[in-house]
Amino acid sequence: MAKPELNRIALGFRRGVGVIRRGRALWGALALGLAVSGCSIKRYAARQVAAGMGGEGNVFASDDDPELVREALPFALKLLESLVQIDPEADRTQLAACSGFAQYAYAFVQQEADELETTNFEAAEALRRRARRLYLRAKGYGLRGLELRHPGFAERLASEPEAAVRALGEEDVPFAYLTALSWAAAVSLAKDDPRLIGELPQAEALIDRALELDETWGRGALHTFMIQLAMAQPGPEEQRVAEARKHFLRAALLSKGLDASPYVAFAEAVAVQEQDLELFRSLLRQALAIDPDLHPSNRLLNLVMQRRARWLLARTDELFLILDKTVP
Repeated sequence: MAKPELNRIALGFRRGVGVIRRGRALWGALALGLAVSGCSIKRYAARQVAAGMGGEGNVFASDDDPELVREALPFALKLLESLVQIDPEADRTQLAACSGFAQYAYAFVQQEADELETTNFEAAEALRRRARRLYLRAKGYGLRGLELRHPGFAERLASEPEAAVRALGEEDVPFAYLTALSWAAAVSLAKDDPRLIGELPQAEALIDRALELDETWGRGALHTFMIQLAMAQPGPEEQRVAEARKHFLRAALLSKGLDASPYVAFAEAVAVQEQDLELFRSLLRQALAIDPDLHPSNRLLNLVMQRRARWLLARTDELFLILDKTVP
């Protein structure tokens, strides 16, 4: 073999050895990086999973089978709690847990309690106690998320709610809404807990601030929440009804008529209170006429609210003192 050819082979061999050595060095550095930053990788994975389980685009919100979601959610919620432990500084993971526990409590625990009440009062009350605990767990995650974003916030909120919420910005609206929703829901089930009832001003301050920052958030979700909150306020009934109607109209407009929630909320909170049977039936029929597939990211919530609409219609005899038997 000619010498030039031998030289090329030798040079190629030396280059090959160099590549192997550099490759070993690279993999060695990666291995060292993995060992040193294993915690960071876990946190990154936790945040990615939490992001997939929270927000509008998550797989649960768009599902068309509420019973499937009901069976899957407990595992998902415990997974979220594990992710919180892995990465306790991730505010978005706290938010996902807050949202998940609040939705599960309402859709699959409180609703079942309401449906059971006439046939098994004790079982219904047990479920309501469970729902309250779940709401409080949701509130805890939401409040911790706000605390991560604004250190010292929880303490200030407890002492001076209206002043504390001034620190919140537009990016905090989801945290404020979900925390307030969970808190108020727990209070509504706390007839025997004056301490918890006394915390309602904190939830009210959060939702008021959220409305001030971005009243369009969630396509009317804030206004739907305010329908029932307005009716729970002290003062003349006429004033409370007017306030609730204002929020209902705004929620229906922002959701473009594709969300059953404001119709069901107004029927239950206002039409029943006013004993307006015609309005009650009209609102619930509008809720049932909504096609859940027209708004896929809200499909599950619409199916849940339509179930409640049917349940409310079935209870018309119990909810209204005077019925027009000629109206179906």
